[in-house]
Amino acid sequence: MAERPSDGWLVERGIGEERAIRSQDGEIVAARIHWPGNLTLGQVEDAVVVSLRSNGAWRNSGIVRFANGQEAHASRIPRETTEGMRVRQKVTREAIAERGRLKIARSTFTEEAVTPPPGLLQQLTSEGADAREVTAFPGEADWDELFIEAWTGEVPFSGGSLILSPTPAMTLIDVDLHDYPEALYHNGIPVLARTLARMNIGGNIGIDFPTLDKSDRKAIDDRLSKFLADWPHERTAMNGFGFVQIVARLEQPSMLQRLACHRVGAAARFLLRRAERLEGAGKIELAAHPAVIAKLTEEWLAELQRRTGREVSTRPDPTLAIEAPHAQLVPR
Repeated sequence: MAERPSDGWLVERGIGEERAIRSQDGEIVAARIHWPGNLTLGQVEDAVVVSLRSNGAWRNSGIVRFANGQEAHASRIPRETTEGMRVRQKVTREAIAERGRLKIARSTFTEEAVTPPPGLLQQLTSEGADAREVTAFPGEADWDELFIEAWTGEVPFSGGSLILSPTPAMTLIDVDLHDYPEALYHNGIPVLARTLARMNIGGNIGIDFPTLDKSDRKAIDDRLSKFLADWPHERTAMNGFGFVQIVARLEQPSMLQRLACHRVGAAARFLLRRAERLEGAGKIELAAHPAVIAKLTEEWLAELQRRTGREVSTRPDPTLAIEAPHAQLVPR
């Protein structure tokens, strides 16, 4: 982005979820989430070869299965490898769920030592980032606001809003302008650039701007270049219909993709985070739609009780929306 945040990454180890933020002046400028249990970026493991395709000195591709049962598209498999053998693999892209299908993970042959799935702290430090673990994010870093933006797919700015839609082809961002083009220039572009980093959006990104005249298109293009200057990507100029395409590195599902394709699981984790931060006397009652309650594993509930030192109960309530779970303290 145009300005670099002065603070490093803070990592919050939640129940069923790890969260990381980078903030500046009390505002989250970049964020990531990680759900343990799946193939993880940087993980190194000896995986079983399920199928192969050969070409030249290396078998160009194949399917491998890891110990957790999940499969990945593998590359650079040594020529002497046969199906059923184990071959060392490093996960280079995590699986990405889309509506109606799942893009399985990608991995490549490596001679590195076997390493377990890294958490967010290890991922960030391996990238050279300044990161440290905290018990909870500072109060001024509003994680709930970011979660709601990703959940609803709508990010407001003064004079308009961004409507975000993850699709199998790309992440589409519709710029809904309620005001004059000046509002887009001064307010919309900074929020758009900020949103890409805040939600860790990568891959193919399509931005549909309102129809503008040629001079306004040029001004918006220049403004976009400024605010994306420090974010690695390739981008087309805005065409006459107001469309811009961006291609950025994609190694993990964005926050937007996770919440769009795993809504019940995301709501359950959000509920646990709220419950962990309750203050006062009494036991914890978790009230939520029955589908959300069903996602709360015994392991997660036991961890909540261990962390808080409180008795925990659940109350399914079909009148509550998926996105409206509620944690409260009630008398014992």
